[in-house]
Amino acid sequence: NPARVLREINWMGFLFESLVVRDLRVYAQALDGQLFHYRDSNGLEADAIIELPDGRWAAFEIKLGSTPAVVDEAAANLLNLKSLVAGEGPLAMGVITATGYALTRRDGVVQIPVGAFSA
Repeated sequence: NPARVLREINWMGFLFESLVVRDLRVYAQALDGQLFHYRDSNGLEADAIIELPDGRWAAFEIKLGSTPAVVDEAAANLLNLKSLVAGEGPLAMGVITATGYALTRRDGVVQIPVGAFSA
């Protein structure tokens, strides 16, 4: 029921992430790309990395919340990942949220509400 879902917000976050990963996988496959999860030995993580056959890539964090604090932390994580990868930088870095507006932040990270996927 709705009250239980609100008490289990972490569980809801995992469901949301799975939904978004499914959608990203479909988009990646349409471009002959692959989707990966990234985690290194220092704990740096990216929820989704899309790699295209020519080596170009994009990185995404997936967050149920869309408050500035949540998006700022996710964007900082993506920027940290970008700084560690040698060679050409990513095609895109995005924080995918459940709600909010689509916008490009000053740091170049794009905030994408999941509703924009169907547009």
